[in-house]
Amino acid sequence: MKVETYEQIEEKIWEIVEREIVQGEFMQTLLAGEWTPAMVAEFALQYSYYSRNFPRVLGAAIGAVEPEDDWWVPLVDNLWDEAGRGNPQSYHSRLYHSFLITAAPHIATNEKYVPDYPVAPASKEAVQSFLSFLRNATPLEAMAAIGFGSELFAGKVMGLIGAGLQHPAYNEGTALNTTFWTAHADHHEPRHYELCKNVLSRFTSPQDLLAMYRAGAYITRSEARFYDGLYERMKSL
Repeated sequence: MKVETYEQIEEKIWEIVEREIVQGEFMQTLLAGEWTPAMVAEFALQYSYYSRNFPRVLGAAIGAVEPEDDWWVPLVDNLWDEAGRGNPQSYHSRLYHSFLITAAPHIATNEKYVPDYPVAPASKEAVQSFLSFLRNATPLEAMAAIGFGSELFAGKVMGLIGAGLQHPAYNEGTALNTTFWTAHADHHEPRHYELCKNVLSRFTSPQDLLAMYRAGAYITRSEARFYDGLYERMKSL
């Protein structure tokens, strides 16, 4: 694998996203309105685990990067968004809960918005893979894992999920609250990526470019496996 420019990394990551996530069964069946109510509920319940663990991922990345403002501030800004930028009404855990209770109203949640429901192996593995990678990553690999492996494409993927969940087939009777998904797509993720890019784009040597690509591709494919694993579980219901 030869990577000569920063733009090539973006292009190659987008190719993985298109092939393994956007064109995957999970996304295509969602957009086509083919999920049953039980599948929608299962997705919402399992993704809740990933969502509420994402601040841990950001914390691990903060611990892995250089102790310099330009490295950790972009990640803290992302984490601050998870905390509603100081407004408890906008905590992402609460925002996700507003979706969860419309998708799986039959499952009780506690005061921390955690559903009383078993967590699937695919959900646990997605979080653990990210944390394990960051535990052993160099500062550049850690920033690339967040930037290329998540924030570059998170806006598009979450936007597609939000659009898919608005399909009439999923909104007969009680409408799904998709604010969590649209807010990420429209506002948060594009800014998060640009902040990471401000750091990543400074590294131009062939070795650094390859390291960034490998880190981004590893985490991107981990997310693709997450969606694949969720869909296999959903189909089994």
